[in-house]
Amino acid sequence: MTYNIKIQPSGHEFTTEEDESVLDAALRQGINLPYGCRSGECGACQGLLLSGKIYGQDENELSDGSVLFCQAQPASDLTIKIQEVDETRDILIKKYPCRIEILEKLSHDVMRVKLKIPEMERMQFLAGQYINILLDNDNPRSFSIANAPHDDEYIELHIREIPGGKLTHQIFHDMHRKDMLRIEGPLGSFFIREDSQRPLLLIGGGTGFAPLKGMLEHCFRTGLKQPIHLFWGAHGEQDLYLNKLPQQWAKEYKHFEYTPVLSGADDDGSWSGKKGLVTHLVVAKYPDLSGFDIYMSGAPDMIHSAVELFEKHGAQKERFFSDAFEFSAKPKKTNT
Repeated sequence: MTYNIKIQPSGHEFTTEEDESVLDAALRQGINLPYGCRSGECGACQGLLLSGKIYGQDENELSDGSVLFCQAQPASDLTIKIQEVDETRDILIKKYPCRIEILEKLSHDVMRVKLKIPEMERMQFLAGQYINILLDNDNPRSFSIANAPHDDEYIELHIREIPGGKLTHQIFHDMHRKDMLRIEGPLGSFFIREDSQRPLLLIGGGTGFAPLKGMLEHCFRTGLKQPIHLFWGAHGEQDLYLNKLPQQWAKEYKHFEYTPVLSGADDDGSWSGKKGLVTHLVVAKYPDLSGFDIYMSGAPDMIHSAVELFEKHGAQKERFFSDAFEFSAKPKKTNT
């Protein structure tokens, strides 16, 4: 039997399925309630039951009258009081051990890596944030999270092999399933501002598609209805390593549009899509950017040049959000 859950003070509502906890149902529907372990140990999902009944209420109610929503299964419609997570300040940054569960080559130089943290823990994050992979006696390496918060069984990364890159070489040539890593996260302020009703422009270069993928999956799950246009720029067609995925989204969601752009397309006619610099295609399509929220992820040079170009076309600084990543190559001088 399904029940309706209303959250105070936000007023958001969602439904639970049979044998589903309040927390699991909320996350499944893209509502970010706070949580840590999802097993009743950490207390992060604690809130008040304002009305309604839950199964085993006496056993599950804490001494102050609050309830752990990861354990609470509704026995009726509920009204609950809990502060939703909508800012990075609401999220705990932690270090986790994790295991490599999936290594999947998406192209000649891009690997999809799925990491699993211990069963008793979950890393709460906002779509678009990133993690650091912690290396012994070396600087951490940062990678964007490519999945949405509702799909948190694994942490998905898209990692490009960089010539001379110590970690990327290990991932492509030395690491295997079940190998262990240490990570820290979530980090960063690159996430969808859901209180805005402005149309969205998402612009990615290369593996800058990764955080945009997580953002889009979150938008589709939560039912954001404003127009969304994804531009994905790459050198060659093989660099659009998940091209079929946004193509499928464009078929499923009428408010979503997708434009792949190649800067190094051959002249043999094999590519019939857009050619040139992705930023130039954006302003050709939208000469007036004043009404958009813009999210951009990719190499720093691309983002820096985009800021200047987009401002000339009316983009508002406070509505431009970016995630610039540096490539880390092997240092010229090393003791290893």
